Amino acid sequence: MLAMLVPIKTNDPYPYGTVLYLIKEAQMTGVMDSILNDFSGSSYIFSSTGKVLTANYRGDAVRGHDLTSLAALDPGIHSMKMGGEYYSVVTVKSQVNGWTYATAISSYQFFEQVGQIRTIILLVFVFTALTGIVVAILLATRQYHPIRDLLEFASLQNGVKETPENRNEWDWIKQTIHDYHARIDMQEPFVRNQCLMLLFKHGKPDDPEIERMIVQSGLKLPEQARCFTIILSLDEQSRDEQSWEDQQALRAWLHQLDLPELQARINSVELSVTHQMALMVTLLPSEEDDEANRVRLVVDELDERLAERLPKRPNLGVGTIYEDLAGLNHSFLEAASALEQRMRTVSGRIAYFEELTELSASAISGESYWIPKKWLLKLEQSLKQGNEATALQLIANMMQKIKRETLPFGLLRCQCFDVLNSLLRTAAELGLDELRGDISSLHAFDTLEGLENKLSSLAMRICHAATNQIETVQPALMDEIVTYVEQNYADYTLSLEHIALKYDTSTSYLSRRFKEKIGYNFTEYIWQRRLKEVVRQLIHTSALLKDIIERVGYLDAPNFIRKFKKETGFTPGQYRKLHSTGGPFLGEE
Repeated sequence: MLAMLVPIKTNDPYPYGTVLYLIKEAQMTGVMDSILNDFSGSSYIFSSTGKVLTANYRGDAVRGHDLTSLAALDPGIHSMKMGGEYYSVVTVKSQVNGWTYATAISSYQFFEQVGQIRTIILLVFVFTALTGIVVAILLATRQYHPIRDLLEFASLQNGVKETPENRNEWDWIKQTIHDYHARIDMQEPFVRNQCLMLLFKHGKPDDPEIERMIVQSGLKLPEQARCFTIILSLDEQSRDEQSWEDQQALRAWLHQLDLPELQARINSVELSVTHQMALMVTLLPSEEDDEANRVRLVVDELDERLAERLPKRPNLGVGTIYEDLAGLNHSFLEAASALEQRMRTVSGRIAYFEELTELSASAISGESYWIPKKWLLKLEQSLKQGNEATALQLIANMMQKIKRETLPFGLLRCQCFDVLNSLLRTAAELGLDELRGDISSLHAFDTLEGLENKLSSLAMRICHAATNQIETVQPALMDEIVTYVEQNYADYTLSLEHIALKYDTSTSYLSRRFKEKIGYNFTEYIWQRRLKEVVRQLIHTSALLKDIIERVGYLDAPNFIRKFKKETGFTPGQYRKLHSTGGPFLGEE
């Protein structure tokens, strides 16, 4: 037992009693055991006078002078040598009773544990390194297969059966990419022609992909540049006098012509149906402020250069100038109108659209309430070109102008008949004789809104007829388009817009004619064609579903699986299990 005597009163110099506390020594040594834990050492409790009250040993005890030195230590952590061995000592002094608690543990035990931990860390590092090397080799081996497949694909595309040993896979892939890049460069004139045709016939679409193609083709206008259209037309006699080689040379020369002295650039494309050439003229920023004069200088310079190459000077129709590519479509219609009206209103080979509108304006004695002549000319030309969107927009603009005028009822109807007569005259020129029976109903209208609906409906009929006539000149167009879609349905970039661009037609016309030809709209047909091919590969091959879906051009596998189940009632895996024994294809008997 550990006895502790406390006088009563504690601070009284003459106490009249003493309290005796008895504490089992085992309770104190038990606390010490928890301090030592697994270490070998000793713990002591010293009184305020340095006397050992109790101690606990694991191993050799500290004795004699060493024990006195231990009792004299200040509170804290110490390193000291006792009995020829280094110890780590921790001492704590109680502020309540003045006792000192000291624990002495041989220092080598700490370093021994550090060494053990270091060994464990080294073993873990070696194991991790070896495992990483094995995993890296496995991954490298696995990742090599796509590279090898790409090499084999490139070799097949280039007609090479074997890979020379002195060239590795990366060299082959690099060379193949270079070869494909060269082939793309060879296709650049074709892409430029298609972009030009799109801009001339249908305007600039809001499509990022086509915008990128326009930029890559070098057709994007520089900052502060302007553009306008010239249509060049050779009469039949002049065409007959030219050999095929001369015609090809003329096309190549006009394909991209620079006029540096006039700060102008010309790009052209052939209008094969009408045997004409449409020229996009870009006026680069210049110190010359008079744009009309710059237009005439460019036209005159072009006319002189053409005279040097052709046996007879061609006829030229010139549209007005616009600030961006969105207006090139209108300039094209204006140039076509000027060329068509050349023999009626202007003498000479070169007709400017602005001159036509000036002559018509002067004939009206300056009155502004009539529909501008240039609007009517552009309307007629858009109808003949089959450009439905532009025709409807022009009709809407004209009707809006009529609605704003405050005119007598009779004069108002005359303005309406002016627009109607332009449509009927164009229909007659296109040979739409069936419209004669509708004239009485077209003349009968009670409101301007009712007339606008009739005019819009009539314009769409005329545009469809004009487009059909163009297709009659090329009767195999839709067959060629269907064949192209059938061959390229697995291309994930295939779209109605790109096909319309490739074959120089509008998306609305192509969509309508495609459905008439196939019985499905474009999107439905592509889906059905891809679905049928997936079903075929599910039944007759063991390829992974993900690979099959990618082969047919569908990148969103989860969405495809949902649509597949909605169409067939089964997931692709279930369908393969049900039909892999030779059952019928989807949609076939």
